[in-house]
Amino acid sequence: MIGHSRFAKRAISSCIAISAATLSLQTSASMGNLGTTYGVFPTDVATAQSLSMFNSQVSATYYNPSYLTKDERGELTSGIVHSEQELRADRPDADGDILSDSPSQHVLIGMKTNLGSLTRFKHPIYLGFIAGVEKYGKEMLAFSSETSETGQYLQYGKEPLFLSVGGATPLWRGISAGFAVRVTLEAAAQLDAVSTLGGETSRERLAVNAEPSLKSILSTTIDYGATFCPDSSCLLTGWETALAYRAKSSASTSVDSNIIVTQTIADPGLSLAVATIDSFQPETLVLGTQYQGEGWRIGGSVEQQNWSELEEEFAGDTIKDQQNVAAADRIRFDDILIPRLGGEYELSRNFAVRAGVSYEESPLKTTRNPQLNYFDTDKIVAGIGISATYDRTRLFAYPVRLDLGYQYQQLQERDFTVVDNSGNEQNVTADGDIHVVSGSITLKF
Repeated sequence: MIGHSRFAKRAISSCIAISAATLSLQTSASMGNLGTTYGVFPTDVATAQSLSMFNSQVSATYYNPSYLTKDERGELTSGIVHSEQELRADRPDADGDILSDSPSQHVLIGMKTNLGSLTRFKHPIYLGFIAGVEKYGKEMLAFSSETSETGQYLQYGKEPLFLSVGGATPLWRGISAGFAVRVTLEAAAQLDAVSTLGGETSRERLAVNAEPSLKSILSTTIDYGATFCPDSSCLLTGWETALAYRAKSSASTSVDSNIIVTQTIADPGLSLAVATIDSFQPETLVLGTQYQGEGWRIGGSVEQQNWSELEEEFAGDTIKDQQNVAAADRIRFDDILIPRLGGEYELSRNFAVRAGVSYEESPLKTTRNPQLNYFDTDKIVAGIGISATYDRTRLFAYPVRLDLGYQYQQLQERDFTVVDNSGNEQNVTADGDIHVVSGSITLKF
C-alpha cells in the first residue's frame, strides 16, 4: 500500500502541475502592485508618489480620481516602467548574497475623455482608465505562491495585470469628487481525471475560469482659492487638498481536483483543493496637500496602509497555511504611515523638473516566520524627473508632452531568522537596491 500511495501522489502532483501550467502561474510575483511599489507614470515615479494626488494625467484614475477634472481636455498616454532589482540576503552558508535580481517591466496605456457632451445638461463627467501589462505586454498574469527555505521578499517581483477604471465630476466651485475601481482577477481551475499507477491520465476534464474582482477607490479634491475667493486672489489661492480611499484588493487562484487512481482510489476519487492569494494591496487612506505658485509647486501626502488585514488573508491560504502554524510563529503585519514630499519647477514654458522623497516603514512585524521566510525592510525612496512639451506640432491640435522619471529605492538592512523544513535556523541580513526608469508620451484632444 505504501507503493500505491506513492504512485497516487505522483499522479495527483502531475495533474496539479498541468493545472498550474494552464493558468501560467510560474513566475515570481509579489505582495504589491505597480502603483504602490514604484508609481504609474514618470511624474509618480520621479516624485516618489508625493505629487500623485495632484497629477492631472490619467494616472489620477488610481491615485485620486477626482483630479481627472483638473484638465478639461481629453488625454491619451502611453508609457513604460522598467525596474532593476537587486534583493540581497547575506547568510554565512551561501556563496553570494543576491537572492533575486529579475527585472519588472511594464507597458502602460491610459485614456481620459469628457462624457458630458453625451447629455443635454453639458455637465462635465470625466471617464478615465489605465492598464499595465508585465514583460512589456507579453505577460498578463504573473503569479506565484510558495513556501521557501532560503527566504523570499514580500513586496518585489513580477507584477500582474494593473487595471483601474474611474470617473469624476466637479460638484461646486473648486470641489470635485471621483470614483474608480481597481480590477484584479480571481482565477479558478477544476480538474477531473483518471490515472494509472504509472501516472498516465485519461478522461481528463479541465475547466479554467478567471473572474474580475472590483475594489473601490473614492476621492475628493478642494481648491481653496476657487472655493473661497474665485473672483480675486487671497491667502488661500494656490492651496489644494485631496483625500482618497482605496479598498484592499488581491489576485487569487484556486485549484480543485478530483483524481481516480486505477486499482487504488475508486470513484468518487481523491479531492484536493488549493487556494492562495498574491499581489495584495492593503486598505489605504491618503491625505495630500500642495501649494502652487507662479511656475512652481510643492506638496506632499501622508498615506496609511492597513497591512494587518493581510493576516486574515493568509489564514485562509492553503499554501501559506498559517492556521496550522504555532501561534508564536505566525506571520504578523503592522499598519503603517508613509510620509511623502516633493516639488516641481518650470524651467520654461516647455520644460519642467520635479523630484520627491519618501520613507516607507516595513509592514512586516515578525523577523522569524517559518515555512514562508518572508523578508521586508524599511526603505528610503528618492526620485527625479523632467518633462518636455512640444508646441509646434503640424499633425496634432494640441502640444505633445514627453516625460522621463528615475527612482532609487534603498532597502535598509534588517536581520531575520530563516527556518528550513527540518527546523534548522539561520541568521540572515536582508537589504537591497532598486532602480526604476519610466518614460511616457501624452497626447491631448
